[in-house]
Amino acid sequence: MRLDKYLSNAGSGSRKYVKQHIRKGSVEVEDIVIKDPKFDVPADAAVKLGGERIILESGIYFMLNKPRSVITSTESGRTKTVMDLIDHPQKGDLFPVGRLDKDTTGLLVITDDGKLSHELLTPKNKIGKTYIATLRDEIDASDISKLEAGIPLKDFTASPASAKKLADNVVELTITEGKFHQVKRMFQYLGNEVDGLKRIAFHTLNLDETLDEGGYRRLTDKEIDMLKK
Repeated sequence: MRLDKYLSNAGSGSRKYVKQHIRKGSVEVEDIVIKDPKFDVPADAAVKLGGERIILESGIYFMLNKPRSVITSTESGRTKTVMDLIDHPQKGDLFPVGRLDKDTTGLLVITDDGKLSHELLTPKNKIGKTYIATLRDEIDASDISKLEAGIPLKDFTASPASAKKLADNVVELTITEGKFHQVKRMFQYLGNEVDGLKRIAFHTLNLDETLDEGGYRRLTDKEIDMLKK
């Protein structure tokens, strides 16, 4: 990583600010003064600014309560993304684990941990994702049975889901895949439509209901340990 980016990502200031200090000779890498902002900093190097050790954070884990009309993407564009909601000096190194549709709300994990993301998303691990679906029409016991048996869709058959009726038109649904618009397509197969969809759990992690939509917090050590198991 470039030296100026390293310092900026570690919260030492803007890229312009840290470049000024680098060129003044205020920055050392492994006790050697470096005046080139483009200097490639080794991953395990000791970096000092003004004699103080600068630590680049790794192992960053956030829980985000995604609001509607925000897309799950790391690419900036016309539409607001989940990454636009995160304020962290190393935001460029972070990414969402999986995705939620633009109009789906709820739990999303944001991290820099590629290994954990792979383990949570690989189909062989059958990681559960739990949603609250508010439907256009009332759902009956027959619909619940079909969801639990596995819904045949055009491109694949959904694995048997865990489904619980919470109200006439509200269902708690846990699936282990994460195909495009999967929950909506499952209910369309039943002749119904999803009016609202919120993810409340992902593997061992439950949505913190104290988080407003658009809010986020760091995961606790216990939550991180449980996710990794």
